[in-house]
Amino acid sequence: MDFKGDINEEEAQSAKDTPLSFENRIDLTELQDGIQKIRQELSKVIVGQKGMIDMLITALLAKGHVLIEGVPGVAKTITAKLLAKSLTVDFSRIQFTPDLMPSDILGTSIFDMKKSEFEFKKGPVFTNMLLIDEINRAPAKTQAALFEVMEERQITMDGTKYSLDAPFMVLATQNPIEQEGTYRLPEAQLDRFLFKINVEYPNLEEEVEIIAREHALKESKKIDQITAFLNQEQITKYQSLVNEIVVEPHLLKYIAEIIINTRSNQFLYMGASPRASIAILKASKAYAAMNGRDFVTPEDIKQVAAPVLQHRIIVTPEREMEGMTSKQIINQIIQTIEIPR
Repeated sequence: MDFKGDINEEEAQSAKDTPLSFENRIDLTELQDGIQKIRQELSKVIVGQKGMIDMLITALLAKGHVLIEGVPGVAKTITAKLLAKSLTVDFSRIQFTPDLMPSDILGTSIFDMKKSEFEFKKGPVFTNMLLIDEINRAPAKTQAALFEVMEERQITMDGTKYSLDAPFMVLATQNPIEQEGTYRLPEAQLDRFLFKINVEYPNLEEEVEIIAREHALKESKKIDQITAFLNQEQITKYQSLVNEIVVEPHLLKYIAEIIINTRSNQFLYMGASPRASIAILKASKAYAAMNGRDFVTPEDIKQVAAPVLQHRIIVTPEREMEGMTSKQIINQIIQTIEIPR
């Protein structure tokens, strides 16, 4: 008995000394390396804003669109352009104005005299990455033209459907302060964006670094410092890998509890829809993959919850007058829900 006990003790000690090894069921090495290269490229130009960069990459992997909100000069547009530059994909930019028509972005049919038939000329929306500057400056008719594009990755013109090439991503910017000549985005369109990212002012150290980098640039351009790493085929491959990320049933319930709580919260006039649940699911899987894990954790869900929900809920007028924001309410909701183990 004593001898057997000694063997058990030795085995126990050996097991304790041997490091545990958890291998992913899905090989995410290539994906993680590619994402890290993009981060490094963007950090050559963008100072700080790590959260914004991570959410942009997460949205790319999750096949989502992003609304970037912030005052002028906080690198909204340049970040979107640099992200496109770090990828070998087609890129288009549209400056939204009050006189912009749907045909200006979708394309139009032109009569070909030689062929005696109408020919469809594709607009700038036929690209892989579409940057829309000041999206809230275009009228409702033009805003509505984006609905089918963003949701179904296609447009219908004269009864014919035209599919967009994968990957397709919309990055839109808007200024929350300026109201003159702007149109409030309808809730239905806001719901098409996977994330809404609020870009804050840099702190003192970041401001100094921004000035120092600008001084060091001299005649060179910021965008020339960026090298492209990932092509269309690699991106679509990584997007497919994200679909294979494991999500345990208790985490699906955790997502549902967050969404249900937005609908019964006394501080909210309107809660989130089932599309928000699906958005959190997709975003958390992409965030997990980006960080080299083939499974979702509660922390992944908490990281993406605010950017997914803050444009999908409406704060009651009373709480809004008190200065309460949708992000604060989302954080309160998350804190009240027990984290699944």
